[in-house]
Amino acid sequence: MTDQTLAEPARPARPPAGRGVLVGAMFLMATSAIGPGFITQTTTFTAKLGAAFAFAILVSVLVDIAIQLNVWRVIGVAGRRAQDLANDVVPGGGYVLAGLDLLGGMIFNIGNVAGCALGLNALFGLDVKIGGAVSALVAIAIFLVKRAGVAMDRIVVVLGAVMILLTLYVAVISGPPVGDALKQSVLPERVDLLTIITLIGGTVGGYIVYAGAHRMIESGLTGPENVPGITRSSVSGILITALMRVLLFLAVLGVVAGGAKLAADNPAASAFQHAAGDVGQRLFGLILWSAAITSVIGASYTSISFTVSFSPWIERHRNRLVVAFIVVATAIYLLIGTAPAKLLVAAGALNGLILPFGLGVLLWVAARRRDMLGGYRYPVWLLSLGVLAWAFTLYLSWHLLTTLDQLWK
Repeated sequence: MTDQTLAEPARPARPPAGRGVLVGAMFLMATSAIGPGFITQTTTFTAKLGAAFAFAILVSVLVDIAIQLNVWRVIGVAGRRAQDLANDVVPGGGYVLAGLDLLGGMIFNIGNVAGCALGLNALFGLDVKIGGAVSALVAIAIFLVKRAGVAMDRIVVVLGAVMILLTLYVAVISGPPVGDALKQSVLPERVDLLTIITLIGGTVGGYIVYAGAHRMIESGLTGPENVPGITRSSVSGILITALMRVLLFLAVLGVVAGGAKLAADNPAASAFQHAAGDVGQRLFGLILWSAAITSVIGASYTSISFTVSFSPWIERHRNRLVVAFIVVATAIYLLIGTAPAKLLVAAGALNGLILPFGLGVLLWVAARRRDMLGGYRYPVWLLSLGVLAWAFTLYLSWHLLTTLDQLWK
């Protein structure tokens, strides 16, 4: 045991994080990514690229793992939220990062509430405005209970498992050409960079990349001694997201490979109906609602987590602010009435533009600010992997800026 470890009790006491907290943080990251935009993007790109979409999934998963390994490692070892580290590196940088992520979180949350509404409509035939309002009340109730953090952890784990199992069922009955998908995951007939950045932006862009890491440090799992758990959780969260992406891809691929044409206004619902008839439509409703409500929870929690360190008042009223965040998103949804499929796809791509800034700050901390990591010697291989992923996101962002018009085609 080192002197540094012996000195730890001098810090404010905080209970050690258990396995449940780690699993909750892992699923919070995954389910924050798996929302209506995720489902719409995956369906749209599968219909567009066919089996070649497997290559985009593989590349995005590898980049996502490199990014999450570094984000969780820096935040976990430092024991501080991303905006606080950013403010120390670049004066005012944390406020800029918080502002960008609050904006991105709100845009996505409007789509998440819309996804809840569409899910309940497909499941029960409920009016979309009533469905959106009811779902918002469910999310609000979670943050008003006494142990909101524990309730959030348990709900996202259960609903995450429900989504995966139901999508697996549809993937099996749709009969996808698995062999062709495996082949094209490494030898694609077509490569689409815009698709790759949209997937990365929708999985680890904006607020999503910090969802699990912020939950982790707020539960006490910090410091070099917890690096193994931090590493496992960061990779596991991405693999859960990737599993859902692959299953949804295979489910839709089986439909489009059979010659079915998906409805332009709601391609995902159309795919599930083609695969399993009326039962498929109900399953889609449950999957979409589960994805959307967990994303409402994740987006709201994480967005407000970017502000709590700026003021003691914000920290004291955190749950009320999360509730207010949900209420505002719901009110906007009720006013505009919908979140079009193209807007959800575009939002994922634009969210990717936020990624290089926040990731760059954290990599700078890893490379040049060992003092902010308590003297921890950051692994060179991990930093190199992060820099490569960061450079790739910079290139993809530049490519996106030069092809923005394609998002609306």
